[in-house]
Amino acid sequence: MPPPPSTGIEAVLFDFGGVILTSPFDAFAAYETEVGLPPGTVRRINSTNPDDNAWARFERRQVDADEFGRLFEAEAAVQGHIVDAARIMEGLHGTLRPTMVEALRRCANRLRTGMLTNNITPIGSQPFSDDVLEVVGLFDELIQSSVEGCRKPEPRIYEIACERLGVEPAACVFLDDLGINLKPARAMGMTTIKVVDPEEAIAELEAVVGFPLG
Repeated sequence: MPPPPSTGIEAVLFDFGGVILTSPFDAFAAYETEVGLPPGTVRRINSTNPDDNAWARFERRQVDADEFGRLFEAEAAVQGHIVDAARIMEGLHGTLRPTMVEALRRCANRLRTGMLTNNITPIGSQPFSDDVLEVVGLFDELIQSSVEGCRKPEPRIYEIACERLGVEPAACVFLDDLGINLKPARAMGMTTIKVVDPEEAIAELEAVVGFPLG
């Protein structure tokens, strides 16, 4: 393994959906268009009572899929919408972003790496392709809300990530596509990168870690 860089960064944390994989919000938007829901409906439902709504409880595995469906559809109804929770769950599996996978691979050669993700069931029990599972295998640590019983943006899950990787927050950089998930990490001392355009995010990460990623 090549020597670590001299930037002070010892570990990189990647969100999964929306960073390594395409964003589930793209699938949600397609569903909204298909069934005639106003754009952003799913986001608005999820941002209402975000710490204890159906989505948050599902990501902590406090409810099963059937209960999530009932709760989520009821929350939608309160806002005046009819949604199919099963279709929403179908949209959670994105496709790999090859340039981000290569960036992860290069980081894994020189730094500690972790996946820090909110998910509804552990990675091993999800129907991912062999290609996706191969990428999952690049990570030193998997920190998953469905396993830990806490979720981003709760501070505890970032603490768990640092403990598992054996680093202080200041020695870690974290990439996520949601600003709300980056804020607690930044407050702890992590360097954070918001992934809107993957290529721009990779360029930012290159500058942070101090070696080429593409």
